[in-house]
Amino acid sequence: MFDNLSEKLDKALHVLKGHGQITEINVAETTKEVRRALLDADVNFKIAKEFTNKVREKALGQNVLTTLQPGQLMVKIVKDELTELMGGDAEGINLSGDPSVILMSGLQGSGKTTFSGKLANFLKKKKTKNPLLVACDVYRPAAIDQLHVVGEQIGVEVYSDRENNDPVALAKAGVAHAKANGHNVVIIDTAGRLAVDQQMMDEIASIRDAVQPQETLFVVDSMTGQDAVNTAKAFNDVLNFDGVVLTKLDGDTRGGAAISIKSVVDKPIKFIGTGEKMDAIDVFHPSRMADRILGMGDVVSLVERAQEQFDEEEARKIQKKIAKNRFGFDDFLKQIQQIKKMGSMKDLMGMIPGAGKALKGLDIDDDAFKHIEAIIYSMTPEERATPSKLNASRKKRIAKGSGRTIQEVNQLLKQFEQMSKMMKMMQGGGGKKMMQMMQNMR
Repeated sequence: MFDNLSEKLDKALHVLKGHGQITEINVAETTKEVRRALLDADVNFKIAKEFTNKVREKALGQNVLTTLQPGQLMVKIVKDELTELMGGDAEGINLSGDPSVILMSGLQGSGKTTFSGKLANFLKKKKTKNPLLVACDVYRPAAIDQLHVVGEQIGVEVYSDRENNDPVALAKAGVAHAKANGHNVVIIDTAGRLAVDQQMMDEIASIRDAVQPQETLFVVDSMTGQDAVNTAKAFNDVLNFDGVVLTKLDGDTRGGAAISIKSVVDKPIKFIGTGEKMDAIDVFHPSRMADRILGMGDVVSLVERAQEQFDEEEARKIQKKIAKNRFGFDDFLKQIQQIKKMGSMKDLMGMIPGAGKALKGLDIDDDAFKHIEAIIYSMTPEERATPSKLNASRKKRIAKGSGRTIQEVNQLLKQFEQMSKMMKMMQGGGGKKMMQMMQNMR
C-alpha cells in the first residue's frame, strides 16, 4: 500500500537526519523532496504546494527538543499534516433510519457492487444489523447475477426484479421489502458508466430523492489517482454525497486519491477496500494511514483484526491442551486459519512498523502457509494429535503425500516442538509469540 510514496517520503525526510538543528536551508531541501514525492503520487499540484508550505512554516516555528533529532521532528510534522489533509478523525456511518438506507454511487469498474457486499458483510457482523442488498443496475450485463453471487457468499438477502427496468421503482420496492421483512439496513447498488454523463447523474439523483438515504457513498478506484478526485468532484456537485469509499488499495496504488480527495470535495473517506475477499474492508483512520505512508506501520488496526478473529472459548480449550501437553497439529491448523482470515499477508506485514522497508521487493504470497497445511493434511488424525509418534517411515509417507521434502517435514516438526514448549512456558501469553513464530515458518 503506497510503497512508492512511502519510499520517496523516507528519502526526502532522510535529508534532515544527522543535522543538529533545523534551518531554512535544510527544511527547504526537505520540503522540496516531499513535494516531489507527492506529485509523483499524483497529488494535485496546488494541494502538494499548500501541504509543503504548512510543513515548512511549522518546522521553522519549532524549537527542537533536546530528546528529538530534527529528522524525527520533521517526521512528526509531516505525519500530523498528512493526517489533517486526509480528514483528521475517522468518520462513522449514519445508521439512524428504520431502515437505514445507504446509496452507493460511482463509475463502472470502481468496485461498487463488490464493496456493497463487503459493507453488508461488515454491518452483518454487528449483531443488531440485518442488511438487505438491492440490485438497481439494470444496464450492465450480469450485474444482478453478480450481486446475488455476492449475497449468497456472505449470507445476505438480495432484492431484485428482473422484469422491472426502472431503477427508481426498484429502489423504492427494495426499501418496502426491507420494512416488510425485518431488514434494518438497505444497501442500494446503482448503475455506473465508463465516464460521467448527465443521464447517470439524473438517474442516481432521482433514486436519492425517492428513497432519502441516510448515507450516500461515492465509491472510487484508488488506482486512478487524480482522475478519481476529479470524478468525485463531479459526483459531489450533483449528489452532495456523505462520504468516499476507496477500493483496490491492495493494488499498485500511487496514493494521490487518498491524500487529495478530502481537500477537494470536503467529504471524508469513510471506508477502504484492501483486497478481494468479502472481509477486506476497513474503516478509514487518517492517522493510521499517515503512519503507514511514513513506514510506521499500523499496530492498532492489526490488533483490531486479531481481536475480530479471537474466540475466547477456543482459546480456553487450547490453554487446557497446552497445560496437559495435548496441543496438536489440528489445533495449530485452527490458529493458521484465524491468521488467514485477518487479511492478505502483504497487508498484515505492512501494519508492522518497519516491515514495509525490510520486505521491500519481496513477493509475499497469500498462500504463505500452503506448504505447512499440505504437510499437516498428509498426516493421519492420530499423527496430528501425537506428533511424537512420527518415525522415519511415516515422515517419508507424509513428505510424499504433501509433495514436500523430508527436510521440510523435519523442519516443521522441530519448529512445532519449539513453539509448543514456549507456549507451555508462557501459558496465557503464548498467542502473540506463536503468531511471530508462524511468520518465521512461512
